[in-house]
Amino acid sequence: MKQATGLWRAALALFLGCSAAVGPAAAAEAYPGKPIRMVIPFPPGGTLDAVGRQLAQKLSEQMGQAVMVDNRPGGNGVIGAQAVAKAAADGYTVLFNASTFTTAPMTMKQVPYAVTRDFAPVALVAKAPLSVAINKNLPVTDLKSLIAYSKKSGQPLTFAVGSVGSAGHLATEQLRRSAGLNYSVVPYKGTAPAFQDLVGGQIDGFIDPILGSLQYHRSGLLRVVAVTSATRATNLPDVPAAAETVPDFEFYSWYGLWVPAQVPAEFRQRLNREINKALGGDMKDWLNQQGLIAGGGDTEAFERFQRDEMRKAQTLITEANIRVE
Repeated sequence: MKQATGLWRAALALFLGCSAAVGPAAAAEAYPGKPIRMVIPFPPGGTLDAVGRQLAQKLSEQMGQAVMVDNRPGGNGVIGAQAVAKAAADGYTVLFNASTFTTAPMTMKQVPYAVTRDFAPVALVAKAPLSVAINKNLPVTDLKSLIAYSKKSGQPLTFAVGSVGSAGHLATEQLRRSAGLNYSVVPYKGTAPAFQDLVGGQIDGFIDPILGSLQYHRSGLLRVVAVTSATRATNLPDVPAAAETVPDFEFYSWYGLWVPAQVPAEFRQRLNREINKALGGDMKDWLNQQGLIAGGGDTEAFERFQRDEMRKAQTLITEANIRVE
């Protein structure tokens, strides 16, 4: 009996030793063991979707498992985000979203999740300078003349908003505060219909990530008079930065990846490493070609960045009383 007990204890010790060896690092390397679903909470065709699909392709190649894009539009991005918040915390459902994700709860009466409670940040993927795009028939040629025209026209210019509280919306409001742009909001459900009406002359302007306006600007269907990065964009070198007219003006949309809050830290770290690897390769070149700035950094850096951006947005939203009706 004593011999049997000794053998059992030895076996148990061996099992526990092996279990300890299969720790977080080993678990992270074993992950993912099946396809990952990347939820994008807006329709296909916009800048967010284009960047998300490029990232999904790179992660699929690197990790040896498919990363499948699942567009879940609706509710100003809330429907898709809620689907991720309710998903199993196993690392196989992730959220790819824009900075609108962090501002939606600030502008809506009721949101069924809290960004900092129900989600864990994984990585900053990119920052997107915005373009100040206008109807080509407006009698202005640059940002200075646009601001002057808006003040003299006698009525506010109509500026599209792809979603209330989006980076473009906040940038337009910031431009009003910094330079006196006289505008009124025309809300749209997404960027594609907004650009359609801008090209068609139904509205006067739209501030949105450069990628959305680039093709229309190059074909002469609309006019980009400024970009909101600190310096000129690589893919629009002839278009002035807004800061050349409005000192210190700088504004970005930004894109990141999140997982449900209870996903194991080692899985978040694995995803973070893979994203940094992707951003260090040809995806960085692709982003630059689109006028975007590659992100990167560890999960803690992204968490700090998110916290700072949310604080700045909350101040602007509160003072301007921006709300989803």
